[in-house]
Amino acid sequence: MATTVDQAFRDLKSRLEITSPQTETISARQARIREVIATAMTVQDSFLTGSYARSTMIGPLNEADIDIFMVLDPKYFHHYNGQNGGPAALLDYTKRTLLKTYTRTPDISRNGQAVTIRFDDFVVDVVVGFNRNGGGYIMANSLRNSWLETDPKKHVELVTASNKAHNGDFVPLVKMIKGWNKSNGSYFRSFHLEVLALEILKNITISDYPSGCRFFFDKARVLVRQKNSDPAGYGDDVGGYITAATVEDAVAKFEKAFNISVYAEQAGNRGEHRRAIEYWGSLFKNYFPAYG
Repeated sequence: MATTVDQAFRDLKSRLEITSPQTETISARQARIREVIATAMTVQDSFLTGSYARSTMIGPLNEADIDIFMVLDPKYFHHYNGQNGGPAALLDYTKRTLLKTYTRTPDISRNGQAVTIRFDDFVVDVVVGFNRNGGGYIMANSLRNSWLETDPKKHVELVTASNKAHNGDFVPLVKMIKGWNKSNGSYFRSFHLEVLALEILKNITISDYPSGCRFFFDKARVLVRQKNSDPAGYGDDVGGYITAATVEDAVAKFEKAFNISVYAEQAGNRGEHRRAIEYWGSLFKNYFPAYG
């Protein structure tokens, strides 16, 4: 319950956090998975990636993915590149390796660019790849049975730098945008929203979270129509899943959120906190506290 917009957004920020006990569980489990892979395969490096590594993951944990990147010895690349089944077969080999240890896990499957392990409390995605000549990494992609260039460490650096530039407000605002997305059908991919936020909030001051949300929705209406390149510099369009046939739907979702946030912000500026909280609550739904 909240009686002011400021209090409501502080509550929203708290509700989006992963709890300390959950963090401890994640830490222990991801360490064990990395150990299992490293014991059975020749690994040069391994690290956490994805929204958890970028500190932009939101709860509930049972709907979240923890991403692990395993950098393998080049011998696996030479074995699977163009023969012996290609990148998809490498992911299948990784799956078989995990199945030897996680025999009672509800589900382990090859899922696009990762091997997905579905535990009872959350999901872990194991990505396998190699060091890339010139920097960054290449990763196995079973969707096209090809190698995908990426640099998840660079993504972490960019988000960390942006959060520092915004005095710690960038990450909470991104989480709020993700909370809005999850509350409204998860139409947008999580990383896509982060890339949009990095571009939209570049050289911008976040005065407060309500105006920050409104500003994001406003600019995203235009930016989502364009190519949203991987900020690590590899040229991939992270918004490529939104096609010419669906882009108007994407724009409409941002348009609706922008209009509601304008009404909410205006009500808050007039001191009508109940009305403002109700408007914001219609965007963030169960994440947002009720007035009272």
